[in-house]
Amino acid sequence: MEYPESYELVFQESAVVDDVVVVRRTQSAGPGGCPVYEDDTGIVRAEISERGDVRMLASGGHQAHSFPVRARAQR
Repeated sequence: MEYPESYELVFQESAVVDDVVVVRRTQSAGPGGCPVYEDDTGIVRAEISERGDVRMLASGGHQAHSFPVRARAQR
């Protein structure tokens, strides 16, 4: 399976505004065996399947991420 190099994770902030974070593929695999993607800071980390299913991963203690509404592959 060929995975995209990067995704946009879209978090819905309100009915009007979305928060978008760009994540890039790392060399790591998540608990489900799919690639782990992270933003430039390394704080936002997610395992993304070939179907675009997203599992947010904590990068530090006491971290609780909002679940992204969707993941958009960047071309």
